[in-house]
Amino acid sequence: MDVDRERELADVLDLAQAVRQAMGQVIEGKPEVLDLVITALLAEGHLLIEDVPGVGKTMLAKSLAKAIDCSARRVQFTPDLLPSDITGVSVYNQLTTDFEFKPGGVFANLVIGDEINRASPKTQSALLEAMEERRVSVDGTTHSLPRPFMVIATQNPIEMEGTYPLPEAQRDRFLMRIAMGYPSAEAEVAMLEHHGEVDPIDPLQPVTDAAAVMRCVAIVRRVFVHPAVKDYLVAILHRTRTLTDVRLGASPRAGLQLMRAAKARAAMAGRGYVIPDDITDLAGPALAHRVLLSTQAQLAGRSVTDLLTAAVREVAIPTGRR
Repeated sequence: MDVDRERELADVLDLAQAVRQAMGQVIEGKPEVLDLVITALLAEGHLLIEDVPGVGKTMLAKSLAKAIDCSARRVQFTPDLLPSDITGVSVYNQLTTDFEFKPGGVFANLVIGDEINRASPKTQSALLEAMEERRVSVDGTTHSLPRPFMVIATQNPIEMEGTYPLPEAQRDRFLMRIAMGYPSAEAEVAMLEHHGEVDPIDPLQPVTDAAAVMRCVAIVRRVFVHPAVKDYLVAILHRTRTLTDVRLGASPRAGLQLMRAAKARAAMAGRGYVIPDDITDLAGPALAHRVLLSTQAQLAGRSVTDLLTAAVREVAIPTGRR
């Protein structure tokens, strides 16, 4: 590896470590979750955080927004939220006798969509073009979104009252779905001691900016993926589509996004190349929300995570050189 490449990977390592330490001041005892969030950031993907209320989903998103010196907006999804609240609207200006565009909540580097599955399906779909194309169209005019652009959406489990399940097309736009889980007893005691009187977000200072993030994103894109590793990834995707307990397997978009995430994970480990472990470690977070179980599997109480684990185990790991 040449010196310039080593320096670039060192920059990714430094940024990831700085963001991880900053967010760790707020999120106690969740290093794996923080790594997944930073992986999604460097892969320029969107993140869906699903868990019960009160475990720190919104706090996680806010801590990332505060750690990066860039524009951030929070959108509270409610049943009466309109699509125009997301994308923006053209308003007639009497002084100029012309229509002017008023940007909606999606116009920021980091958009926090809080409780996204409490909004109507029509409003949820307003995010589709923005998340995939990084632009929105209003009244026939296309408006580009700032870069980097990342949506961190939180949602409550579908069983919670007053929720609308995200359609498959919407879930497929998210690079990963993660769960916070309850903290350990030690982390919860530390939370009571440190966060009881002061908002933990207030003392957090930015450790990087949008330009540095985009430089690292460009470095991540150049991480090498061997053809054998690509074949391994595709074999996992195909296995999810042939399982008898699965009604809908992982899409080709899932493969592209899993590869981007694996590149980010490799760069965060100081490597300029992807190894099979990068794929297997991220297969669950990147694929579980895209795979639909059959009715029989749901009635039998089977989980997507268990099926994915079995599918990955059945695919032969590439060894040696081709």
